[in-house]
Amino acid sequence: MNARIFTLFFSGLFVFQPLVFAQKKADKKTAKQVETDVTYLASDELEGRRTSTEGERKAADYIEKRYQDEEIAPYKNHYRYPFHFVYGKEISGATQIRINNVLMRINEDAFPLPFSANKHITSEILPEVMEQGNIWLMPLYDDQDKANDPHFEAEKYMFEHAKEAAKQGASGVIFYDGFGAKWPPSFNRHSDIEQADIPVVFLTHDAYQKYVKQQDGGSTPASQKGGLAIDLNISVNKAERTGTNIAAYVDHGAKYTVVLGAHYDHLGYGEDENSLFANAVKEHQIHHGADDNASGTAALLEVAKWVKGNKKLHNYNYLFINFSGEELGLYGSKMFVKDEHVDSAQVAYMINMDMVGRLNDSTHSLTLGGVGTSPVWEEVVKMGNDDFKITIDSSGVGPSDHTSFYNAGIPVLFFFTGTHRDYHKPSDKADVVNYPGEVEVIRYVEKTVTKLDKENVKPQFTATRQIATGKRSYKVSLGIMPDYTYQDGGVRVEGVSDNRPAMKAGVKQGDIIIKLGDNQVSGMQSYMEALNKFSPGDKTQVTLKRDGKEMVLPIELNK
Repeated sequence: MNARIFTLFFSGLFVFQPLVFAQKKADKKTAKQVETDVTYLASDELEGRRTSTEGERKAADYIEKRYQDEEIAPYKNHYRYPFHFVYGKEISGATQIRINNVLMRINEDAFPLPFSANKHITSEILPEVMEQGNIWLMPLYDDQDKANDPHFEAEKYMFEHAKEAAKQGASGVIFYDGFGAKWPPSFNRHSDIEQADIPVVFLTHDAYQKYVKQQDGGSTPASQKGGLAIDLNISVNKAERTGTNIAAYVDHGAKYTVVLGAHYDHLGYGEDENSLFANAVKEHQIHHGADDNASGTAALLEVAKWVKGNKKLHNYNYLFINFSGEELGLYGSKMFVKDEHVDSAQVAYMINMDMVGRLNDSTHSLTLGGVGTSPVWEEVVKMGNDDFKITIDSSGVGPSDHTSFYNAGIPVLFFFTGTHRDYHKPSDKADVVNYPGEVEVIRYVEKTVTKLDKENVKPQFTATRQIATGKRSYKVSLGIMPDYTYQDGGVRVEGVSDNRPAMKAGVKQGDIIIKLGDNQVSGMQSYMEALNKFSPGDKTQVTLKRDGKEMVLPIELNK
């Protein structure tokens, strides 16, 4: 070997060793801080960080203090960005259902249907006797086979029969389970069926047996001889909730801003029926959400600290957002984009970190979502190939908060280490997070930020194909992404696909579809039913509201 090269090699080696040692020391320090953050956020004290609970508020307090400790300024002079939203419907505490003066236990004995009218009515009735002006008692099932059919659409059946009963003069309807159904109906808080004109109630099998069923083939109910005295005081309301986003900001006075985000909410005890653990609510077990998404929250805090202390980054401003309401339907990120008037002309790109704490040491598999939303991500993917086995998801739409920014026309990149057996279960705890592996993901995010800041260009946005996730197929499609969180009648358009019927007709993001042809659209269910009435090539009209004004657009439908 050339002596000069030999000398240069070993002198460089001695310089390299302290650098490697310093990096390993920094990584250990980062891993320790990430573990501290995840351990607190996923602790029993926070009770699963369900949106609009004390656990969420404690998590918000912790995140805000972490930004303050790192001297990272609040965004627009305050860290907290509360948002209000409607999460389906709920049975008001004022609701009372009485049969022969016996108060039914709500949900256990009886409950109003979500489309029930809010009224107080009374009636003296005989079972199976349907007189005008009275409350009607009607069986939900005709036979045991129907009662055991998992595909029987009970809510739709009750709505249609209650509507017909109202036409014939019924003042209310009580449907009952006379067979002990294998899959009895429950209160569907997300029902979008239009409101009925009369109160509608469901009576469980056990309550029917105890309080209504006739004995010995006569007219004697189980509870007393003679008719049934019914008193229905029904109150079903919109379930209004409040969540809080946390936002911090590093201002370089630049033309463009980079958004880095992660949601910090989780499932609480599984009360919103989004747990994958059997009997979650009944067993009252905390869903800790260590990987989902205390891991992403901790990663965002570390990236924010790194950006704040990195003097080489100056070509972008950096906005860090900890979202709430993600588990309920991306409410926090949607509301932030809307309320803060996030402008794609001013935002360079958005990086989202959701579930980055379970890197497999053997496979080193990492999923990058949103790769198709900008040509710049191709080089970013190549940059990570030496450290990870990267799986690419090109779509800008996915089950996390980057979707809200993609729908605003912003390039997005989504970091995700994959699902696992603890996903949406109480077992997603701090002790199963791979902290050194998470640090590797954090370093990859930092390398990405560094690369784009050096290039100092606004990445080009490209639209991606939206993948349909529903199980039902339709003969035609408008080519829109509905806003499933919208609750005020009609279907709000969250996104419009290129070269599809809606875009060709002039439908825009934010429009509210209220009619398709002659079919009224009051929500997602009526929208889907309307689609099924058309075939490819049919020409009709779509009626919508835009900025409070109603307008009609001609449209040609296709698959």
